[in-house]
Amino acid sequence: MNETLKILKERRSVRRYEARPVEREKLDAILEAGKYAPSAKGQQSVTMVVLTKREDIAELSALNAAVMGTSSDPFFGAPCVVVVLADPEATNAANAQRDGSLTMGNLMNAAWSLGVASCWINRAEEVFAEPQGKALLRRWGLPERLMGVGNCILGYAAGEIPAPKPRKADFVKFVD
Repeated sequence: MNETLKILKERRSVRRYEARPVEREKLDAILEAGKYAPSAKGQQSVTMVVLTKREDIAELSALNAAVMGTSSDPFFGAPCVVVVLADPEATNAANAQRDGSLTMGNLMNAAWSLGVASCWINRAEEVFAEPQGKALLRRWGLPERLMGVGNCILGYAAGEIPAPKPRKADFVKFVD
């Protein structure tokens, strides 16, 4: 089977991580793949913010957990978080969301191809619409208009990777 198709078929979301960091060489390759995701009208509305310091991850984790109404770690102890943001003024809000989603997919598939586990963590949209999220954007030197799309957690899986679920029978419908 073609290696790309194999990666796409085998990639799984991981929710338990070892503490060891992702090597910079691998992280750079993953981020490079994110840069090359398709974007509406080629506008490249996406910005990726990489967090590797425990205190930065903990701060964002707490904001994300608050949106969920919990105090647990929604990042599952991952040693790296790539916050995917998009600029709705570059195209429009709907396309910015799609651009960010394609970036998230590229990040997760590239990570898997390098032996790095990942998972899309939601609630970035809510976090960065709140005053605390806007404050983070300012601290990071980014415009407050950016919208959160997703948080891509990265690291090495702790424990076994789950097997894929069977695909539903009517997933594809040909219209002749």
